[in-house]
Amino acid sequence: MGRCEPSTGIEPFGRLVTQLMEQEPYRSADRVFWVVDNGSSHRGQAAVRRLIEAYANAILVHTPVDASWLNQVEIYFSLVQRKILTPNDFASLAEVEQRLRLYEELCNQQPRPFQWKFTREKLMQFLDRLEARQAAQSQPQAALENSSQAA
Repeated sequence: MGRCEPSTGIEPFGRLVTQLMEQEPYRSADRVFWVVDNGSSHRGQAAVRRLIEAYANAILVHTPVDASWLNQVEIYFSLVQRKILTPNDFASLAEVEQRLRLYEELCNQQPRPFQWKFTREKLMQFLDRLEARQAAQSQPQAALENSSQAA
């Protein structure tokens, strides 16, 4: 299920949340996890508060900043880009919206879950490697700052 909006932002994201959360099974679910990247429309604690104030059963989960590939919607967007939006030969935004809606209908005829094989262990290994890389990159900078202060 999706939405076509003229722009991004807090209000369009809120409309998407409302569209989903007011339907079953989400309306009566104990918990509904919203896994999002760190885009401006749903970043930080303010977004967490807005979501929980609107829907007590909604839980906002942010993917790590450098790991948008963990967000399943990014995989879907990649498919849409390759299968629907390329080549970019649309005469109007209405035509883009129509093509996206037709693809959504097609996908919903025989829905299949993503076969996500990324485990918690692989995530921890990735985060360890990322942290080590960031630490290694900051060490030369720290050494440079220390040597300039000593001089």
